Amino acid sequence: MTSPRQSSAIPSSLFTLATLMTSVPLSLLPTPTLSQSPDQCTPDIINTGCDPSNTTYCTLHCTLHGSTYLSDKCCKHYGITASLLAFEESALWIPRIDEYQKCTGANIRLQYVEGGEDFMGQALLDDVGESEDETTGQGIYDAYIVQAPWLPPVYGGLKSLSEYIKLNDEYINFMDINQASRSAVSFDGEVRALPLDADYIAMGWRQDVFNAHKDAYFEKYGEELKVPTTIEELVDVSEKLNGFDHNGDGEGDWGFCLTPQTNYFNAFLSPVMQTHLKECEQKGDGSYDCSRGANTGQNIFFDVDNFDPLIFNEGFKYAVELYTRFVQASNCQTETPAGQKCDRKSAFPTGRCAGVISMPGTLTNLLSENDSYSIPPEYRLSSALEPGQYHGRRARFPGSTKVVDWKIGGMPLVDCRGAVCPLAEDGINYAPFFAEGGESYALNGRQSKPSATDAMWDMFTWLAELPVGNIPLSGVYRRSQLTDEATQELAEMLNNTVMADDLHDVLVHFFKNDDEGGNQVQDLFIIGFDDYNDALDTELHQNLIMADINDGGLFDMANPRNSINSVTNKAEFDYRYNRFVEALARRYQEVNAKADGGALHQLYLWRGALDLRPAKTEFEICQDLLATDVESFDNLNCLNVVQLETLCQSQRSDVEEYAPGTCKTNNDNSTIIIAVLCSIVGAGVVAFVVYYTYKRYQNYRRITMAHEQLMESTLNEAIRALHQLDYPLHLIRGDEFIDEGKLIRHEVLRNNHKLTVLDSLSDVDAFITAGQHVVFFSHQWTSFTVPDPSNNQYETMCISLRELVKQNGWSENLKDVFVWVDFSCIPQANPSTQNLAIRSLAAYASSATYFIIVAPDTPHADLDDTCDLDTYQRRMWCRAEQVCHSMRNGTSGMYLAVRKDNALIPVISDFFRESLRVFEGELTCCRLEHKGTSACDRQSLVIPLLGLYGELYRAAKDGIKGGNAEALSSVEAFLKEIEEHQESVFPRTFQRVTWRKNKRYTEEVVLFGDLIDRMKYRIDHGIGFAIDTENTGTVSSKGSEFIRHGASDFLRHGVVHGASAHNRNVTDFDDHVDK
Repeated sequence: MTSPRQSSAIPSSLFTLATLMTSVPLSLLPTPTLSQSPDQCTPDIINTGCDPSNTTYCTLHCTLHGSTYLSDKCCKHYGITASLLAFEESALWIPRIDEYQKCTGANIRLQYVEGGEDFMGQALLDDVGESEDETTGQGIYDAYIVQAPWLPPVYGGLKSLSEYIKLNDEYINFMDINQASRSAVSFDGEVRALPLDADYIAMGWRQDVFNAHKDAYFEKYGEELKVPTTIEELVDVSEKLNGFDHNGDGEGDWGFCLTPQTNYFNAFLSPVMQTHLKECEQKGDGSYDCSRGANTGQNIFFDVDNFDPLIFNEGFKYAVELYTRFVQASNCQTETPAGQKCDRKSAFPTGRCAGVISMPGTLTNLLSENDSYSIPPEYRLSSALEPGQYHGRRARFPGSTKVVDWKIGGMPLVDCRGAVCPLAEDGINYAPFFAEGGESYALNGRQSKPSATDAMWDMFTWLAELPVGNIPLSGVYRRSQLTDEATQELAEMLNNTVMADDLHDVLVHFFKNDDEGGNQVQDLFIIGFDDYNDALDTELHQNLIMADINDGGLFDMANPRNSINSVTNKAEFDYRYNRFVEALARRYQEVNAKADGGALHQLYLWRGALDLRPAKTEFEICQDLLATDVESFDNLNCLNVVQLETLCQSQRSDVEEYAPGTCKTNNDNSTIIIAVLCSIVGAGVVAFVVYYTYKRYQNYRRITMAHEQLMESTLNEAIRALHQLDYPLHLIRGDEFIDEGKLIRHEVLRNNHKLTVLDSLSDVDAFITAGQHVVFFSHQWTSFTVPDPSNNQYETMCISLRELVKQNGWSENLKDVFVWVDFSCIPQANPSTQNLAIRSLAAYASSATYFIIVAPDTPHADLDDTCDLDTYQRRMWCRAEQVCHSMRNGTSGMYLAVRKDNALIPVISDFFRESLRVFEGELTCCRLEHKGTSACDRQSLVIPLLGLYGELYRAAKDGIKGGNAEALSSVEAFLKEIEEHQESVFPRTFQRVTWRKNKRYTEEVVLFGDLIDRMKYRIDHGIGFAIDTENTGTVSSKGSEFIRHGASDFLRHGVVHGASAHNRNVTDFDDHVDK
């Protein structure tokens, strides 16, 4: 569906080659064919010899176009032949392939698919094979020019380019490519193609027409004729300019022109449906920060929770209403009744269009001075242009003043303002639609020889470094191509400064990343793309907008001005629209039914294409739907992937509500029933009942076994988690921490090599044994977007760190002290690695030698509230950090830092008592009542705290090696507090509030259940509490294994590292607050 790019003029010296390339049938060449056989190829360029020692020759041919990538690759691929399959011609291929051959010696054969773009997707599937079936694929070609919609069925057979890009990023500069194009070629965390272009929808408008009609327009309508910035204005201006004479022939002409395609409808739909890709937080100045929030799942196609098509809402109807009016005021009103194709390419050269919407390559041709699609000078209103003006202008596609509210049931249409529209510009939501992702390079990852793969990769890397005007099929697709220098070069290439400046202004907005307020809308990159697209095209264009009113459509072939739309005849429009959406829904269901795995697998693929985090398996999708949307659970046939019995432990109430009796055990009444039935109905019925009872008993046994397996698995995982890091421990050296002057983002420190990385707990042991000190700073964020905007907490951290050094007599250069603080030591940019680090939080806290609670009185930057020790202590995660440290180390290495007067206050010995009640702390997910998810953060802490309790209980059971009375007393104090308040410290269940179909539910969910009792039983009976040591693989169940870093005390760091040297004079928790 992309449009041909602007072709370059063919130099006379290349005329013969270009002619041959487009005329030689493949059947005359000794090359295997595909089911859609390529019918065009380049002539073989034979290399008669290549001498890499000839520096004059190599310099001449390997440093062309300002590129240095090939400078050390002279003759590298001599004698290697590789084949490239493409679908769209460009005169630039021949000179680039010839230059590459002269430098490297490679013989590159370029072939085109017969039928072009329409058959390339099938040709790619035939040659590469199916993504999940390595036995398929003909393997004739080594590389391909592809579009993103063709990749989902085959990406598993394409070479992953991630490592190639990493090794050559100096030349490729992958992050310089616009975000939408990068996302379009990434699957399962791997890059499968290298973008060379970007396809999006933009608007062209005629400066000469707007100048010529501005006075008459004002006189007729009483308003100024302005370039549209919203889709509402675009439709209004197009309708009002319809009938004006745009080419000077005295006849009335059209509004804006188009070719009715789904891409252009999606451009209308995008700013109505998608307002922000990440959750946003409002800042103090009223603006919104959307750079750090969770994925919203917004898109224009399917719901990411249940795969319902996003067509039954006011926003979709609003877009159809506007788009219908736009089409009716376009070139279609004349071309369609005449039996012609409604086509912008044929309409625009007539001079009858006031503007046009199009893809970027074709739009350049339409607006240019002299192209087959451009307006001839005699059809322009050039006399209306002022000096320096140009007739063909480009602008970003308009936004919308109306958007859907995703957080209200039914997604109503509302004004674009406030939190519902956080990225708005002057009340307008912009959302550029990136159709199909543009062209990209891809490598065959199955059948291609390594030598051919290397030759093609070097050519692709070289092309990626060239100026955009020298790359076949390429347009502006990189952020670096938007610099003033690059824009000037483009102006020289186009010989048109106005066109170059317009393109720059459009792409500055379109190429914004998420953290810059970008809101790019992604196309439907999943298997079945063409089928979904055909369904929409058929129902929207063929059966509704372009169909005659006598055939159930909206178009009046006899008199187009009488066509039906939401303004001229709303009741009739609504009736026909409702039939349209019902028919479209049925068509989508048919596509889902044909797909392997049905709609559930399509949902899984769609979530992956959108790169939603956290990622969910099909099982996890169904698990959440069982809690929130039972109807969708059924519609997606979730029982094919979920056994309800396995969810009885974690979602008992959900399972029982869905299938009553599933989680209930059998009882003795079956015996009575059997006896009664035996006496009444005889042996036949008895046999049936016996069979039924036996099946129920089997079901009971299966449930019991599944429950036992889940409990044992949880216990084993709790033990394992104490001795393994899911993500390495990152620390910043004390002197560098203070030199930074504020809390620095993790990625900045990482890129500047200022983080010390410990990959395992054995590395942590060795690190501390070598005399290093690890200080864990625990604090509460005082802003929604940054941890410490006032720098108050950071300054308190620095003062407390120096005071700790002074008290212990360490070197004041701070080079033996290492700091852990969340913002600097946990990844902030990548959600998946961030989640791994959060899972390791218990291990981080328990591994620290010192633990400092930083809680000075600090105003919250986004709330009318003050953060202090009291608000800190109310947070569940803050309590969890304290408990994870104190249960492994005691409290002797824990301090409070609540002032800037060098006061480092040792916590009181029973400080842990309140912190132990972790699960009574406050959580954001509970405050939001778990909307959109069935999980609660409480559940994520079960495993680490269960493991810590197990080690604590075992230490008391076996005694402390060395007989340290203070250590044993600390252990017993913890256990006594837990025993007396076990139900609040380790709740068996908790009340979880969720929302389903806009209804609020409260349910009791298992948290620890009987896990604490099971852990005690294991330890009391000496069974199952085995720990694999990281290096030897041996196991131990002795209490002394609770000790790490070579200490012989229960307090792993506190006593050994001198914490007991300080005078502890704080006797009550309230004293901490008073001081």
